[in-house]
Amino acid sequence: AAAPAAVAGADDLKQLSGVGPALEKKLHAAGVTTFEQIANFTAEDVARIDEVLSFKGRIEREDWIGQAKAIVAERG
Repeated sequence: AAAPAAVAGADDLKQLSGVGPALEKKLHAAGVTTFEQIANFTAEDVARIDEVLSFKGRIEREDWIGQAKAIVAERG
């Protein structure tokens, strides 16, 4: 079977601990497609995305922002 079509220019958000295919789809639907976006999340972004995902506190619990910053830094 063919892999689902990826969003053009999107990062593989499943590299983040706690993000699987279903969560990645929800993030894409919310307009979040890159590690840079997650690395730069504000408190308002976290609250909005938390609401979309309906996983209260998951972004902080899994430290998506820290993980995303590390990935962005590695890429240079």
